[in-house]
Amino acid sequence: EDVIRFDNPWEGKYVGYVTIIYDGHLYRMYYRGMPEAGQDGSIGETTCYAESLDGVHWVKPDLGIHEVDGTLENNAILANAAPFSHNFAPFLDKNPDCDPDQKFKALAGTGKTGLVPFASPDGIHWKKLRDEGVITKGAFDSQNVGFWSEEEGCYLSYFRIFSDGVRSISRTTSKDFLNWEEPVEMTYGDTPREHLYTNQTHPYFRAPHIYLAICARFMPGRRVISESTAKRLGGDLQYSGDCSDTVFMTTRGGNEYDRTFMEGFVRPGLGMGNWTSRTNYPAYGVVPTGDGEMSLYVQRNYGQPTHHLQRLTLRTDGFVSLHGPYQGGEATTRPVIFEGQNLVLNFATSAAGSAWVGLQDEEGNPIDGYGLEDCDEMVGDEIARKVTWKGNADLSQVAEKKVRLHFKLKDADVYSFRFQ
Repeated sequence: EDVIRFDNPWEGKYVGYVTIIYDGHLYRMYYRGMPEAGQDGSIGETTCYAESLDGVHWVKPDLGIHEVDGTLENNAILANAAPFSHNFAPFLDKNPDCDPDQKFKALAGTGKTGLVPFASPDGIHWKKLRDEGVITKGAFDSQNVGFWSEEEGCYLSYFRIFSDGVRSISRTTSKDFLNWEEPVEMTYGDTPREHLYTNQTHPYFRAPHIYLAICARFMPGRRVISESTAKRLGGDLQYSGDCSDTVFMTTRGGNEYDRTFMEGFVRPGLGMGNWTSRTNYPAYGVVPTGDGEMSLYVQRNYGQPTHHLQRLTLRTDGFVSLHGPYQGGEATTRPVIFEGQNLVLNFATSAAGSAWVGLQDEEGNPIDGYGLEDCDEMVGDEIARKVTWKGNADLSQVAEKKVRLHFKLKDADVYSFRFQ
């Protein structure tokens, strides 16, 4: 569903680099206002703000902080702040030692300035922490993101570089958000090189040791619509000769992304307006928006009068699944060591489908009392089904030992499993 239109005079057709933050009570949206196309960091750019109580219905408050187009009645948190409004990328700092006056932090800047650090106590009123860039080795002509990693115990930033002429990503770390280590270029395994315009790397709220990267894949020179169609849509011809979509990657720290899934995660879809350059770019942040539901947000119709943000929903953990066809299928994990007493599945079956899971030792032998034949059949659709074996859910006797999970699925999907 469409959740917001960029219809204020200071917003316009070239709004970009959207960020979504949820603090447990309020959803916050930040984005670049850019009514006319121009160079990165143009004078007329602003950073705009909207908020929501449910992630669906958004309002643009009149903040009265900056005068824009002759009025203080606007939703700008940054104005007359070139080049930092071009790609201002905030986040909620989850560092347990964070100064309350710096509860929100941000990075912004271009290749000329480097990335400059900002902070705010409320996400509305911002100040620079340094006048000069603290990350300087990069192109930065994109949305350059940062966050506190609970897993690594430091701040991370993922940002734009060019590698052999291809838009790519580097990573750097910091203990204090001001002094950053030498950047390291990210790698993508044995996969074809593609232009990744934004990276949107951030911790998954359900499993913060896993970093999601729902990023924009850019296909330069891949024309889909004609110039005449672009004119009819009200778009700029310079943004009609390429196309873009959204892809899904993950990383667990270090300098490698997992690109198991090369397919488009969010396709351009119906409507010629979504087959232009730099549209379909995802916002930074996947957020919970209901029981069993999470939302991601994607820009549509970039560079056109109809430019807007669309909300897409997934079931909780529903990025990918282990699927068993109607004829049935089996899969076994690598050995894992777990803590906890119960195994919980996020799964779904058809009315005719079923799911079972057994435990094996490191060599692949069924563990007595926890084999597939002991597992109670699971039918239904649940986010957190506790697995039982002949009525017994207690796994304490096999905890902290190497085990394999052996799944048997018939017309069923498993989206995640966890021990608790």
